[in-house]
Amino acid sequence: MSDSPVINAPLDPEEKPILDSLLYIRDKLSLLKQDRSTYIKSKDVLSLYNETIKQVQLLNDVREERKKPLENNRVDNVLEDCFQLISLFFLTVGRNNEAPAVYSMCSTVKRLLDHLSEANFYTAKDLDGIESTFATMRATLQRGKESYSPHLLTLLENRLDTCHLILEELYRRLVNLSPELVPTYEKLVSILRSMAACNTRNTFPAGEVRAFQDQLLQMQATMVDGKFLGNDSTIPQGQEIVSNLLNRCLVWADLCLEKNGKIDERFKTTYDKLLEIRNQLEKLTLTQAWSLRETDLYNYQRQLDRIDESRIDGNFEDAQGNKADLHTQRTLLYLIRRSYAYIYGLIWSSEPVSEALLPVFNQLQTLRRCLLEVKKSGGVSSPRELYPYSMKLNSIDNMRTDGKFMIGSDIPEGQGSVNALLAECFDTAYELRVEAEENSASDE
Repeated sequence: MSDSPVINAPLDPEEKPILDSLLYIRDKLSLLKQDRSTYIKSKDVLSLYNETIKQVQLLNDVREERKKPLENNRVDNVLEDCFQLISLFFLTVGRNNEAPAVYSMCSTVKRLLDHLSEANFYTAKDLDGIESTFATMRATLQRGKESYSPHLLTLLENRLDTCHLILEELYRRLVNLSPELVPTYEKLVSILRSMAACNTRNTFPAGEVRAFQDQLLQMQATMVDGKFLGNDSTIPQGQEIVSNLLNRCLVWADLCLEKNGKIDERFKTTYDKLLEIRNQLEKLTLTQAWSLRETDLYNYQRQLDRIDESRIDGNFEDAQGNKADLHTQRTLLYLIRRSYAYIYGLIWSSEPVSEALLPVFNQLQTLRRCLLEVKKSGGVSSPRELYPYSMKLNSIDNMRTDGKFMIGSDIPEGQGSVNALLAECFDTAYELRVEAEENSASDE
């Protein structure tokens, strides 16, 4: 397993035993991640979490003694790997609402915010979604104060504070954008993103990009003396923000059409790797409920981190130190940012249910969708039509022992979510049956 991509500083001899222990823990986490023969158990994850926290305490003691509390070297890199894996394991076992689960989301949000700040085109809606995530993460940390190590909680709180400062700065950049110009601005953001996506297709859709170019030119044609006017012919605030973005879009459209989807051969290997990661993550978003083990995201995160941090002063460079052209630079960055966004979405939508119970949970979600569709379309004409649903629900209900779904002698996490979903399905089926019986009685 590879280290986190941060450059390593020289290691103090006193930290060597801690590094060895953390490498051993990381190896155990990696082996556990790769084992598909059985589901991951909470007790195994908690044991490795406690081992990691023990090393954190030792590391803090060593550094406080040397008066170097903020040092960052290979120990920190390996520790980052351990916490990242442990966080994803917490999601995998269904402990989404506990403090360690916040770590992976926090790391992903930091990457997204850094890229939004660098790209400097985004909408308030993008930021609102992240701000909502912050509120959820802070509430999770608050609940964990009595249960988890203050070392972990302090680390996460500091990271959230750092992220929030970036978020506030991003909001500030939009503060002078008049509400009258917001629809135009958001349209430009959408077009720029859409053209970037076109640039990564197997066959470059020149016609689609020209259509976007036409839209941009139409928007430019509405300007008077280089200004966008409001409904009352006044000049709203935020002209510079919108006009700069329009110019960026026009330049990008010309560049995409000129390159015709062809990437500089010097960066083709990086492009192909990023395209593969993006496509695999996109596929996972479509099949998440049935195929995703959250720990699988670790490898994608690390690959993206390595490529992202290989940039020099924000630029991709070839082996001779020559910078990538603007077209290549923006295309590679689009793939990185899109991939981080997919990871963010996959973590956010992870259900608080152990992978051991996911097959049952997914079946119940499908049943609920079917029952709600039946209800939406007017119900059933006869209670007989509900027999298949009732039989399936009863077979799932019979899997419980004393009201719990057991796997051998273990009680996997997520019992509340699965039982609530089962009860909802039973209630919906009952309502449909009562409605069908009443309709049959009135017909007679």
